[in-house]
Amino acid sequence: MIRTIGLTGGIASGKTTISELFRTLNVRVIDADVIARDVVKRGRKPYEKIVQSFGNNILLDNGEIDRQKLGKIIFAQKEKRELLNQIVHPAVRKQMLEERDRYLKEGHQLVVLDIPLLFEGDLTHLVDKTIVVYVRRDVQFERLVTRNQLSTDDAEQRIASQMPLEEKVKLADATIDNNGTVEESCEQLKTILRKWRIFT
Repeated sequence: MIRTIGLTGGIASGKTTISELFRTLNVRVIDADVIARDVVKRGRKPYEKIVQSFGNNILLDNGEIDRQKLGKIIFAQKEKRELLNQIVHPAVRKQMLEERDRYLKEGHQLVVLDIPLLFEGDLTHLVDKTIVVYVRRDVQFERLVTRNQLSTDDAEQRIASQMPLEEKVKLADATIDNNGTVEESCEQLKTILRKWRIFT
């Protein structure tokens, strides 16, 4: 029986859109990015480790972490990115699993774990099936520049820091081609869920 689905993709590939489609089907979605923002707030253990590792110059005036400053550092330097992942990922994984187990105990038939680094982090053992949200690189680039107001170089750096979407497609149990309309993506999702006998 399929109880958990791992949803992944690349930056600006449209995972949020697919997550919302799952929610319209009354499926609980646990978002790793949302949890990652939560675990690095002041007072949490990862926050202290990040400040020790990266210095006070990554902080805003209110003492919270300046995500843009930190992002510029980690997307430019692989070793810094790996260091941050070592600090943040265990805390994120722990909270995700706690939420997943709670939803399943409450009687929800299906839980989606929205994890950008599902394959890179070797986390497929946490789920029963995997879905990749795919877009062409030119579409991904354009969406990222527009959405995050990034320079061309910054956008290229961020896309290059992740496993290519074509590679993720090869590893996934199913793929949603998100180059078209939301309605088209919704139909693809429903087809996948019917095939897996989750919804009829």
